[in-house]
Amino acid sequence: MAGILYLVGTPIGNLGDLSPRALETLGSADFIAAEDTRVTMKLLNHFELKKPLVSYYEHNKAESGKKILERLLAGETCALVTDAGMPAISDPGEDLVRLCAENGVEVRVVPGPCALVSALALSGLSTGRFTFEGFLSVNKSARFEHLDALRTEKRTMIFYEAPHKLLATLRDMLEVLGDRRISLCRELTKIHEEALRTTLSGALEYYAEL
Repeated sequence: MAGILYLVGTPIGNLGDLSPRALETLGSADFIAAEDTRVTMKLLNHFELKKPLVSYYEHNKAESGKKILERLLAGETCALVTDAGMPAISDPGEDLVRLCAENGVEVRVVPGPCALVSALALSGLSTGRFTFEGFLSVNKSARFEHLDALRTEKRTMIFYEAPHKLLATLRDMLEVLGDRRISLCRELTKIHEEALRTTLSGALEYYAEL
């Protein structure tokens, strides 16, 4: 009988946000598949858990995914985690979920912190309807094509971006989308959690001066 793949949400900043069920699942799984085993090891050490870890991330997902599937088909249980938040959301875990679905392996979710939902709740923008757009491409033409497709979007749009790319992204958004209201959320659930509620032009001015 095949085992079960558990998608386990992990803290995005505050370790106190790991749920009792998530802790129980990590403790009972036969092994844990982690985006970065070093990051996950810190989490396990904090909660005094000892579990075998395997690496599963963007650049090894094809090979590692097959090995994880083999173990699941042999009856083992696996907890899939990302460095922070929900696995399979803007994350290579979606490929492993699909692989399990195609091979009759049960997948269960253990809900936990998610940066996009946390940021949306904190934003002060409309939360009734929204669209998650993930990371924009580093390729300029692809990035502008993505933004151009959103030119008439009325729902609140959620993007992820790395700090060192933020200014360039804000410039591109202002050029394509116009001067919209925006909320920039950082360090979520950490000591220095911040939500800057302004406009695209105001955000550009603010970060250019830092």
